[in-house]
Amino acid sequence: MTKVAYLLGGLERGGTETLLLDTLRRVRRTDWPCLLVYRKPGALLAAFRQTDVPMQQLFPRHRLDVAYLLRLRRLLVGEGIRVVHAQLPLDAFLAYWACLGTGIRLVLSVHGYDFGYNRLARLLLRFILPRTDRNLFVSQYLASHYRTGYDLRPRQHRQHVVYNGVDFRKFGPAPAQSVRRELGIPPGVLLLVCVGNFVAVRDQLTICRFLNRLRNEGIDFRFLFVGSRNPADPIHYDQCVAYCTEHGLMDQVRFLGSRHDVPALLTEADAFVYASHHDTFGIAVVEAMAAGIPVFVNDWPVMREITDNGTWATLYRTQDIDDLTRRFLDFLRRRPVYRAQAVRNAERVRNRFSIEQHFEELKRHYTAVAQAL
Repeated sequence: MTKVAYLLGGLERGGTETLLLDTLRRVRRTDWPCLLVYRKPGALLAAFRQTDVPMQQLFPRHRLDVAYLLRLRRLLVGEGIRVVHAQLPLDAFLAYWACLGTGIRLVLSVHGYDFGYNRLARLLLRFILPRTDRNLFVSQYLASHYRTGYDLRPRQHRQHVVYNGVDFRKFGPAPAQSVRRELGIPPGVLLLVCVGNFVAVRDQLTICRFLNRLRNEGIDFRFLFVGSRNPADPIHYDQCVAYCTEHGLMDQVRFLGSRHDVPALLTEADAFVYASHHDTFGIAVVEAMAAGIPVFVNDWPVMREITDNGTWATLYRTQDIDDLTRRFLDFLRRRPVYRAQAVRNAERVRNRFSIEQHFEELKRHYTAVAQAL
C-alpha cells in the first residue's frame, strides 16, 4: 500500500480539521498506512489521538526554517512515506522543499478561495499550485476559480475535484436529552437551525433580517444559531446580535456558540436555513440535507452544485429576503410535502457525500501519483 503523510497546520476545530479527523477515523478501519504531521495542537488534539494514527508535531520557527525542513525530510524518508497530502498551501510549500529529490509525491487539497490573501500568500499559491503532483479541489466551482486565476489549464491532468465527505455515523439514534427540553422550546413551536461559525464567508445577517420578516408575519418560531464568534474578526457575530436586539428578536433567537451535538439539533429541527457569501463547499448544508429536514440555502454556485441544482434543497436568490420569505411561507403551507421530499433526498445525499466515498477517491489519487514514480 502507498504510505501517506497528512500535513496539517493546527488541530483546532474547523471544517478542514473535522474532515481530516473523519478521514483518519476511516483510515483506521481500512488499515491504510499513514502518519499525521501537525504544527500546532488545539481543541481536536485528543480526538486525533483517538484515531490511533501515528502523530508527530513539528513546528517551524518561520516560513524558511531550514532546520524544520531537514527534520521533516528525515521523518518522511525514515517512515517510508510515498505521498504527502497537505491540507494548506503553506504546508504544501514546506513539504515541496523538504521532499525535493526524494521521489515523494505531493498532493494538496484546496479548501478555500484566495479572497483577502495578501501579496505574499498569493505568491506562495502561484509558486506551489503548478508544482504539486495533484491538486484536489472541494468543488467544481472552486477548481474553476483556480484554473482561471492561476493559469492551471496547461496542467489540467493534475487538477481534480474530490468532494468533502461526512461521517454519517454521527447521525445515530436520538439522544436521551431533547434539545427542545434543554432550551425550553415548546413542542409545537417551529424550530429552525443554522450551523456555521460567524466568519466572512457566511451571511447570518441576511438570516436575521429574514427572521424579523417572519416575526412580522406572526409566525411563532425559535431560531438557533450554532457557531462561534471569531475574536479576531468579531463584527459578523456582533452585527447579528445587535440587529436581533434592536428588533426585539432575542426571545426567539438563540446564539448557542459552538456545539458538539449538531446531528441531534438537526434531527429535532423543522428546517435548516443558511446564507453564504462565498462558501467553497458547505458541509453544514450537506449534514442538514442528510438529516432529512427541509433546507433553504442561497443560490451561490457552490450551493447549486452540492444540492444537485436545487433538487435536494430549496434555493433562494442570494440576499433576497423577499424570495426567501416567499419560499419559506410555501414550506409552512405544505410542510408534509417538503418533509417527505427531504427524507427521500437524504439517502441520495448520504451516498454522494459519505466519508467512505471521499476516502475511496483519495486512495485512487494516492495510487495514481505513487505509480507515476
